[in-house]
Amino acid sequence: MEYKTATPDMVDAIHRVLHTAIQTVYPKYYPKEVVDCFCRHHSRAHIAEDIDSGNMGVLTVNGVVVGTGCFDNNHITGLYVLPDYQNQGFDRGYKTVGHGIYTLENDIRLVYEIMEKKLRKE
Repeated sequence: MEYKTATPDMVDAIHRVLHTAIQTVYPKYYPKEVVDCFCRHHSRAHIAEDIDSGNMGVLTVNGVVVGTGCFDNNHITGLYVLPDYQNQGFDRGYKTVGHGIYTLENDIRLVYEIMEKKLRKE
């Protein structure tokens, strides 16, 4: 397993991870409109912008991108792992500390978890 900064040649692999994770996991928790909104949001153009910002990383296993996420300073703004690689400790240690509400198009409200992870000082 390796975590590294995303590069422009990874757009298609990141798109695959995002859309597979969203289309597999989100329907268990959100209505179709929310799932569709997230898929539209995570377009190849938007992924390229996130990569250009330098705030997107990828998790690879044997050279294959299996997870991705964005961050803003010490704040993780999104974290996605392919379903086959979930529950294997790649995102270990996050705890829910609250909930937020984000209004999407057509007045659809997304309730999301606010999570934190305590980091050890070394």
